[in-house]
Amino acid sequence: MPTLQAIDYQADDAPQLFVQSLRDTGFGVLKNHPIAEDQVQNIYKRWYEFFSSEEKNNFLYDKEKYDGFFPASMAEAAKGHTQRDLKEYYHFYLWGRCPESLRTEIENYYNKTTSFASELLGWVEDNTPADVQKLFSEPLSGMINDCSQSLLRILHYPPLDNGHNPDAVRAQAHEDINLLTILPAANEPGLQVLSRDNEWLDVPCEFGNLIINIGDMLQEASGGYYPSTTHRVVNPDGANMQKSRISLPLFLHPRKDVVLSERYTAGSYLQERLEELRQTS
Repeated sequence: MPTLQAIDYQADDAPQLFVQSLRDTGFGVLKNHPIAEDQVQNIYKRWYEFFSSEEKNNFLYDKEKYDGFFPASMAEAAKGHTQRDLKEYYHFYLWGRCPESLRTEIENYYNKTTSFASELLGWVEDNTPADVQKLFSEPLSGMINDCSQSLLRILHYPPLDNGHNPDAVRAQAHEDINLLTILPAANEPGLQVLSRDNEWLDVPCEFGNLIINIGDMLQEASGGYYPSTTHRVVNPDGANMQKSRISLPLFLHPRKDVVLSERYTAGSYLQERLEELRQTS
């Protein structure tokens, strides 16, 4: 099975290669980037301990604010699916609840990664054809300024046993809602993207890679020029079934007032999609 190729962030032509990869596949993979591996590794370790403890149940999610811990029994089902994914997760916002012992580190990561994402949005805009740029109501990097809705999700995919529903997977095929998603490679493989040829491609999972994909809002803002690509997390087999998988996607959102298109503001688009998710919860 073919795979996507990692792009060296420090290469002179990295912006062009990165945006072309987004355009061709909906995904871009970066190596030698500024997000420190040891920080990511420590977050994975400490949040795995959190998911393995009973403390998580003290932070059950808020049904209105959508922050906090989502147990496996309340995991989302992808749009168009009824079977819940095999995962549990925590929604972290700067304004939201968080165990105090974990807050400083996760806030630091959130702020650093959001700042880096602004640079990547600049790459996208600088390498977008002029006729598509005209569709943007404001510079892409400016859309996230002063936004409180960007979501850092700490995901735990528990080990699988022989009793799990054979029709359930760690993450059903889906698209993200937001502008861009910034994702350090997980501690275990499994992420795949659907190519334009309708073929599932493995996303490079070498630890230290940074994986970026387009969300529905960027697709909407660009008039479809940048595709929000379908992706999934497949179940492991053999001995790997006994391993947990930790993942750390940052879903980058514009401010609610940002105009995406004649049809939507970012706020109205998000509200519509959250309602769809609530109907499957």
